[in-house]
Amino acid sequence: MRIRLALALLALPFFGWRKARRTWRCIKCYRTALEEIRHAQPDGEAVGLAHLRRAADLAGEDVDAIKSTIEEWVMRRPLRYLRRCRRKGLLEFLDDLRRRNIQIGFFSDYPAAAKLAALEVDGYASICLSAGDPEINAFKPWPQGFLRASKLFALSCEEVLYIGDRPNVDAVGATNAGMRCAILGRGTSSRQSAYLAVTGFADLGSLWQDLS
Repeated sequence: MRIRLALALLALPFFGWRKARRTWRCIKCYRTALEEIRHAQPDGEAVGLAHLRRAADLAGEDVDAIKSTIEEWVMRRPLRYLRRCRRKGLLEFLDDLRRRNIQIGFFSDYPAAAKLAALEVDGYASICLSAGDPEINAFKPWPQGFLRASKLFALSCEEVLYIGDRPNVDAVGATNAGMRCAILGRGTSSRQSAYLAVTGFADLGSLWQDLS
């Protein structure tokens, strides 16, 4: 998906260099801003707005310009590519969880409902959370989103396994909440100090007895 998006972004100069440079700058600053503010102590301001404000400062743009660019290139444009970029073994893994009557939920820094629908996995979810939800209002690795999921599942955090792909964000956040975590695509399947590293969903299936 990243390659497809990169190619689309590289084609922007054909429609005008000025617009292309502005779009590239907005996206870059939006990503930089998230990594700058995700560890900041939540102060009551909506995190989505704080993110946009910081990106606007970095890019020298107004908030509306950042918002419209991100809605197009981060929220909407990737949807057309997601179905073909679905991780191998994802559906089989979700089917296995459903057969076992294990609750399934999704938690992301960004709103995820449209992306889950594009991936054709939204039917598996009993909960779908994002960092900007009023009950959470905190990016990973703050524990609020993980704790919210546990509450909605009516489970203790120790009974929940979170699966992500970034040790410094997903694994730290899960650990902060007292959850176990598996990180996809991180070497061979082995136990680490803060998370279980697995190469894919097939590994999770084979290691299920160790996780239960």
